[in-house]
Amino acid sequence: MTEAKTTRGSGREWTDDDVQQLRELAAGNTPVGVMSVRLRRSEEAVRSKAEAEGISLPPAKRPPYYDAS
Repeated sequence: MTEAKTTRGSGREWTDDDVQQLRELAAGNTPVGVMSVRLRRSEEAVRSKAEAEGISLPPAKRPPYYDAS
C-alpha cells in the first residue's frame, strides 16, 4: 500500500480507500456536497483531490440525477 499524501499540509491524509470511494461517488454522479459529507472533507478538498487524481466531477449547475426521458 502506498503512503497517503495531503496537499498544503492541512486536514487529514487521503487513504487509498478514500480515493476509491471518491471515484465511486463521482461515477455515480453524486453531487460534490454529498461527497464532502460522506468523505468528511470540505467541498474544496474533494474538488482538489478529484482534480489531482484525474477524476471528473458532475457539473455544479446540473441536476445530479438527470433523467432525459
